[in-house]
Amino acid sequence: MYKTQMEAAKKGIVTKEMKSVSRKEGLGCEDILELVACGKVVIPSNKNHTSLEPEGIGQSLKTKINVNLGISKDCKDIEMELEKVERAIELGTEAIMDLSSYGKTQEFRQRLIKMSPAMIGTVPIYDAMGFYEKELGDITSREFFEVVERHAQDGVDFMTIHAGITQEAIHRFEKNNRLTNIVSRGGALMFAWMKTTENENPFYEHFDRLLEIFAKYDVTISLGDALRPGSINDSTDASQVQELIILGELTKRAWEKNVQVMIEGPGHMPINEIAANVVLEKKLCHGAPFYVLGPVVTDVAPGYDHITAAIGGAIAAASGADFLCYVTPAEHLRLPDADDMKEGIIASKIAAHAADIAKGVRGAKEWDYDMSEARRKLDWERMFELAMDGEKPRKYRRNSRPEYEDTCTMCGKMCAVRNTNKVLKGEAIKIL
Repeated sequence: MYKTQMEAAKKGIVTKEMKSVSRKEGLGCEDILELVACGKVVIPSNKNHTSLEPEGIGQSLKTKINVNLGISKDCKDIEMELEKVERAIELGTEAIMDLSSYGKTQEFRQRLIKMSPAMIGTVPIYDAMGFYEKELGDITSREFFEVVERHAQDGVDFMTIHAGITQEAIHRFEKNNRLTNIVSRGGALMFAWMKTTENENPFYEHFDRLLEIFAKYDVTISLGDALRPGSINDSTDASQVQELIILGELTKRAWEKNVQVMIEGPGHMPINEIAANVVLEKKLCHGAPFYVLGPVVTDVAPGYDHITAAIGGAIAAASGADFLCYVTPAEHLRLPDADDMKEGIIASKIAAHAADIAKGVRGAKEWDYDMSEARRKLDWERMFELAMDGEKPRKYRRNSRPEYEDTCTMCGKMCAVRNTNKVLKGEAIKIL
């Protein structure tokens, strides 16, 4: 028997989850098994998430995307968030993170897990204050672990744990002035708790205890980047790199206990530093899958950060990152609504697919070939079927009808594709 996907892989056991990933990715089961065994692929799949359709994240696989949802004190409509969940699943997202940070969040989390075939992630530290109805500084180390176990029992597939922000890391952060300080919500909460209580980070100090919980339910640990840069000015600084070194050390400890690991990354970063940061993560964290927020490549485009993040995400994934957290136009401004969510999902999916073409992922280029063939044939319906978002191009076509069905209102009978096709068939070209 086995407790986790990694333990099964190390024993040479091909699980049903590995078989599912093998079918989806077009790779052999033995290939998946080997990648899971050495930690270069994770299959987040909590034993209690019965509606899950497993996905693999990591080397040689399609780049996956994550959508952040959840209730806050200012926007606490559970039904509205669940409608967004349904829409995110329809749009093909592979993962949903419940970032709920207000009140008794368990109802939303349990309903989300029950309905979702996508893998579910959470950040337990967000939930602690509402769960216990205590101020941050009054929460005990034991209570943090109780919240983690509750999330695991509910069926969460992966959890962000900010275990790399230690007292030593805080000392370096305080010595090296940053423009935007700490911008990770969970990282800032842990920083505040540590400063208030003068204690070590409990998730670092008692990391083996954490691993026991994760192994019991086969939860993947997503080692959070508490000290990620929140501006391009702060990227690749001493604080970020030191935390990454710590996360690499924790990765090895997790693998010894057969717990699957992902590493979370920046953040805000200029384009010319992205590829180097991916190499750094893969080196320091021993090839563990890399999960990036963006990176956002410029700080001056609020309202358009789905674009700044898609640019960074495409470069990061093409350089070897494995998992993209979507960013919406509402980033830095408000909780995203359903329209913001869709814009963020499509931007992230474009970035992921563009990277998969560059990486030579199986099947990626063929999709583009089929679209180009449909365009050559001026087969509009086939183009809409193949489109990443068929709804928008259908709307454009419907709202601007051409005089001739084999053209569009941009070029009309001057359409290059139409006229070249006619010439190659020996037909006369009549434009006027």
